[in-house]
Amino acid sequence: MSKGSLLITGVRPWGRAECDILIRDGIIHEVRPTAGMTSLNDGPPAGEVLDGRGMLALPSFSDVHAHLDSTRLGLPFRPHTAEPGLLGLIANDLENWRSAEESVADRATRTLGLTIASGATLVRSHAQVDSYSGLDRFEGVVAAREAHSGRARVQVVAFPQAGIVRDPGTADLLEKAVAGGADLVGGIDPCAVDRDPARHLDIVFGIAERHGVGVDIHLHEPGELGAFTIELVCERVRALGLQGRATISHCFALATLPADRSEALVEQLAELDIALTTIAPSGQRGLPADRLAAAGVRLGLGQDGTRDYWSPFGDGDMLGRAWQLAFTQQLRRDDHIERTVAIATVGGRSIAEPGSTTANWTDSADSLPGIQSGEPADLVLLPGETVTSAVMDRPGNRIVIHRGNVVAIDGSLI
Repeated sequence: MSKGSLLITGVRPWGRAECDILIRDGIIHEVRPTAGMTSLNDGPPAGEVLDGRGMLALPSFSDVHAHLDSTRLGLPFRPHTAEPGLLGLIANDLENWRSAEESVADRATRTLGLTIASGATLVRSHAQVDSYSGLDRFEGVVAAREAHSGRARVQVVAFPQAGIVRDPGTADLLEKAVAGGADLVGGIDPCAVDRDPARHLDIVFGIAERHGVGVDIHLHEPGELGAFTIELVCERVRALGLQGRATISHCFALATLPADRSEALVEQLAELDIALTTIAPSGQRGLPADRLAAAGVRLGLGQDGTRDYWSPFGDGDMLGRAWQLAFTQQLRRDDHIERTVAIATVGGRSIAEPGSTTANWTDSADSLPGIQSGEPADLVLLPGETVTSAVMDRPGNRIVIHRGNVVAIDGSLI
């Protein structure tokens, strides 16, 4: 965190009127029209001035669903070899990750650096823990977190991608990972993968309760199967008092149920403050953003895998993922597209910092969410006529600021 002052002059928060932003001790201290603030005023003598050159100013991006342990970004392109279906993808990853040309730590560190340079200063990465991988993949992601500790906040989820019940020993490894620095404990498709949802979730929530950490459950299960799992998660959140500390990733069930059934589940999620993350999927799997907004459910965006053993897609750029969210949701109006940027920025921040004063994705861009006095000085400056034009054009020359420090310029880390 910066201990001095930074004055950013001549930027347009959320594409609105030109302003200056004064940052002190890593926090936004003041936002004023450019004519009203021309110096650091009474700030510390070590303060700096950054010319914003009329660029857009946005809250920095939050990638709250990443898999840094499996990335191959920057390595030679590898053809996709997985068999169809979820279990085929899991098996392909298990069979091949150890043969990568570089270590998990090196690959994760590179991809995390590219993600930061593109404008993200908050990343939640799942790290696979299983009887074959042990803690190797988890430790590689932790190493990447340490390598970029001054540039971004990184949360690590101990993630049992191969299941828990069907993979003896994984429960103990999850416990060790959480004791060794994981921020959350994960789970995956308790019915479809482990075929023992109560036991699977009891293990996950038991670890969370013992160690005082949150949970983040991958839920690809559709329809009533997924609804059943959501209700089991809600039961445990309520029983253990984990309101505000649980996340369901993907949650395809909400998009594949009748509207009244989905609405009832959304009300439960809102009541228990269970957050959701999406990766902007295609087809019938997109989350019902309008209903989530009306209910006040926290929602964040992530890239999922980044050119890995699951998929050749992904480049580390969350602005591109905001474009994908707008495209798959078939949005055209500027205010709707700005909302995808809010999900990709303050939406994810509200998931990582539940109960904080940070704005949520449902706030109007007219109120400048994420760029107000008292909020963390995590910003990205980029060219663009409007926020929507920036989403469409995805300009590359960006300035990334984390806690009041410039950490990347024009795609290069500082």
